[in-house]
Amino acid sequence: MKVTLISIPVRDQEKALRFYTEKLGFIKKKDEPLGGGNRWLTVVSKDWQDGPELLLEPAPNHFKPSKVYQDALLEAGIPWTQFDVQDVSSEYDRLTKLGVEFSMKPTEMGTVKVAVFNDTCGNNIQLVEEL
Repeated sequence: MKVTLISIPVRDQEKALRFYTEKLGFIKKKDEPLGGGNRWLTVVSKDWQDGPELLLEPAPNHFKPSKVYQDALLEAGIPWTQFDVQDVSSEYDRLTKLGVEFSMKPTEMGTVKVAVFNDTCGNNIQLVEEL
């Protein structure tokens, strides 16, 4: 058994696609229409194209409990998920220059360094570097 797909709720799939590809550097893997303006839209790491896909899921637009949960996590400052990076400080600098807003600057916490940013689609995302 292995993980092949993880979904993240987004309120606007096109905006999410732009953010995840143009700012974070992911690449689009699948883009299939589902009807009603929704798409099966996934991105993957450019450095691990056969790795897990990230589904940009429009659930908050159609399923109220998803929106409530997403809003609660965002308000509490809790990340929806995390992405591992080689160097959190370098990614922080790169993303800040691209206009990405961070709620937590690079901070050492025991054996990791973390930073948290807003993906502009309703989620906090945590970057993690193992020290």
